[in-house]
Amino acid sequence: MGPHKSRVERDDHLPIPADHPSPDGAQDPICFPGCQSALLAHVESFIHQDPHVLLSRAALMDHSSQPVQVPGVLPAEVQNLALCRVEPHYLHPTPALQPDLQPAAPALPVPEGAGPVPSRPRVAAVGSARRCVVMAGLQGLVLSAPRGWLYGAAAAAALGVLLGAWRWARGRTAGRRRRPGRLQRVGTVCSLFVYPVKSCQGVAVQRAQVTPMGLQCGDIRDRFWLVVREDGHMVTARQEPRLVLISTGCENGYLTLSAEGMKKLSLPVKLPSKNPVRNCRVFGADIQGRDCGDEVAQWITTFLNSEPYRLVHFEPSMVPRKSKDVINLFRATDKVAYQDCSPVLMISEASLDDLNTRLEKKVKIQNFRPNIFVSDCGAFEEDNWEDILIGDVEMKGTVCCGRCILTTVNPDTGVLDRKEPLETLKSYRLCDPSERHIYKSSPLLGRLFAVDKIGTIQVGDPVYKMIE
Repeated sequence: MGPHKSRVERDDHLPIPADHPSPDGAQDPICFPGCQSALLAHVESFIHQDPHVLLSRAALMDHSSQPVQVPGVLPAEVQNLALCRVEPHYLHPTPALQPDLQPAAPALPVPEGAGPVPSRPRVAAVGSARRCVVMAGLQGLVLSAPRGWLYGAAAAAALGVLLGAWRWARGRTAGRRRRPGRLQRVGTVCSLFVYPVKSCQGVAVQRAQVTPMGLQCGDIRDRFWLVVREDGHMVTARQEPRLVLISTGCENGYLTLSAEGMKKLSLPVKLPSKNPVRNCRVFGADIQGRDCGDEVAQWITTFLNSEPYRLVHFEPSMVPRKSKDVINLFRATDKVAYQDCSPVLMISEASLDDLNTRLEKKVKIQNFRPNIFVSDCGAFEEDNWEDILIGDVEMKGTVCCGRCILTTVNPDTGVLDRKEPLETLKSYRLCDPSERHIYKSSPLLGRLFAVDKIGTIQVGDPVYKMIE
């Protein structure tokens, strides 16, 4: 196929020569789109050879107040999840991409009796098939670039930088990033929870960002606040079960605490730099936290009727704990603030229902404090979820969650039972003997996940298992 003028037309009746291979989606182009020597390849070939063709309005920068509408068109027979987000978008002309609207070239005559010739969308390759902008169904648009090769090279480099920046911003990962293979739907997100203060009540949210260190909704982040003794050692509901009666929230940049018989307290999420930084201990590991002040310390101590306690806040500039130091199966890149060991805990509704069929007194999901509660799956199926996709978030299942005495604290009364539901779980949910070095005698319920790709999830999102 020889070079021809870069006219993007609705209909093209020129057949592909029989002795010329179809365009290869893995090949790099030989020039910048819009130059007279730019090759235009049929988009079907790129789609079927590489489903990850970039379809993005973000790749086209806004340099003009006169947009040219470019409808995104895909062949009806293409069935690929990666291409479901194509939508009409606007191509704003830049100095290197000036539209020259001309009448479409006349079509070649069609033999008598022949059916209509289907319109073939076109794609102009930029850098590689993964950096392409689909431009289809635009009648008679000619992209004219400067004739000098220096101008063309400079324009191509600029567009490459923009594409690279966009892909970096959209594709940052917390660990290794895998290319999804086949997707199998295994459930639906039915609830999301963020627990700002460790062991206090969680906040049910409809939508949350998943960061490398757990869920975040607005200014509140999961387990970024911690109650400590004056010597810095952590305090949880294992020692002070009435902590589960303190409700938390966030209003206009302030963390709020409320409890029965106590005045609602607000403290700023961003603390003054004059507040001291305390050295703390969480499960034997050192970690820092900025002291939240005397007022909240007195509030917590009064409500619990306990020895003096302090509240500290983990700040982004501080060094997090490594999950691997708690359970060796985590990766060196998996890190947490004040969580036990994992950024995300997921439990299925069916697993909770199965447990409740064995109990005289039913328990709530609040006994187990997950971040993601999943429906539409079988009991304990989450035990085998390895690589999971929810929304645009990828997570890696690492280990099941070994349950402790904290599950026996009644979330409505703050009373520590010490027996149920833990004893019933032990009767049928102990690990395989080969895994006792991991879980010891703890029964299992739920699964711990590390974050491979950050993003946003919401209630109602399907949960997919990624199969290589």
